[in-house]
Amino acid sequence: MSRRVASVNEKAVFLRPEIEEPIFEMKAFYTILLLVVSNVFMTFAWYGQLKLLEIVPSSKDWPLYLVILMSWGIALFEYSFMIPANRIGAAINGGPFNLIQLKVIQEAVSLTVFTAIVITVFKTETFRWNHILSFVFIVLAVFFAFKK
Repeated sequence: MSRRVASVNEKAVFLRPEIEEPIFEMKAFYTILLLVVSNVFMTFAWYGQLKLLEIVPSSKDWPLYLVILMSWGIALFEYSFMIPANRIGAAINGGPFNLIQLKVIQEAVSLTVFTAIVITVFKTETFRWNHILSFVFIVLAVFFAFKK
């Protein structure tokens, strides 16, 4: 069953409530997925040059402008995923999240991706109890951001 919604100068739009919720959930899923991909690129754009020093020791002698340009090149891919994530996810564009919720999710995703990459790729840090406690507080921040 569908219901008609229209204003005076608009053509008729038919809404089907039974499919609105799954579409809303898919927008949330795609938003978070795009944020994860974006943050993988962001982490490598910001910190990849440090790993490069380990892989290519001569890169220590590269001029700073070259390293910056390389990071910007990677960051272009970050933005290619971040912008669609924000457009799909923002309530002002028909998405499921208000701007504050979107930002809190982004920060939680950012720190999670960063930690996973540091532990698995860089292998320079040890994940300790205080890091776990920090993540608990981040999860609480997300919870409170969604609290009405």
